[in-house]
Amino acid sequence: MKIKIHKEGYPVIILMFFLLLTIVALINILFPFQTPIHLFLYLAGLIFYFFVIRFFRDPIRIVIPDNNIILSGADGKVVVIEEVIEKEYFKDKRKQVSVFMSATNVHVNWFPVGGTVTYFRHNHGSYFIASKPKSSDENERTSIVINTPKNKEILFRQIAGTVARRIVCYAKENKTVEQGDELGIIKFGSRFDLFLPLDSKIEVKMGQKVIGNRTVIAKLT
Repeated sequence: MKIKIHKEGYPVIILMFFLLLTIVALINILFPFQTPIHLFLYLAGLIFYFFVIRFFRDPIRIVIPDNNIILSGADGKVVVIEEVIEKEYFKDKRKQVSVFMSATNVHVNWFPVGGTVTYFRHNHGSYFIASKPKSSDENERTSIVINTPKNKEILFRQIAGTVARRIVCYAKENKTVEQGDELGIIKFGSRFDLFLPLDSKIEVKMGQKVIGNRTVIAKLT
């Protein structure tokens, strides 16, 4: 599997490089005599910078589209599988499956199904811990609905968490997308919700680790 750096990460990576370089220069100007503390700070800076770069990794995962399945749109762990009333778009019962992305997961998101984007909204909100149920309705989020070739409407959301402050989403209404296309990225953020028809067959379990564009979340009937 090939991995590249996501284009949204370059401004942050460059900014952090010059910020760390400035801090190192100031330390050496104020305290020019090198001590073990200096070495510790250099090492801490390198480790921090490594994790900043790692956060924006963008794995290349080739998908063979299948209109009968719903793929995971994110890397992470399944934290919700339940029937809920979806209040924003459907306003009826749906099966919800939610994937929580920790700080160590890839934070790029992909379209879990192909079809036509029939609905897109960016909703401003709070920044509760993304693993909590209320984050789906109250947090900063984007909501996207895809009408699949099987004429099934699938809603999914990118949800910000306590650390995340920016969601990047490339979806646009009336845009035709393929399953596995890049949806966007949540910068330092952390949850992906799916709202599925009630007759969908869920293929994952609570607590299961999933991989975006690899793990089958559900099958459509």
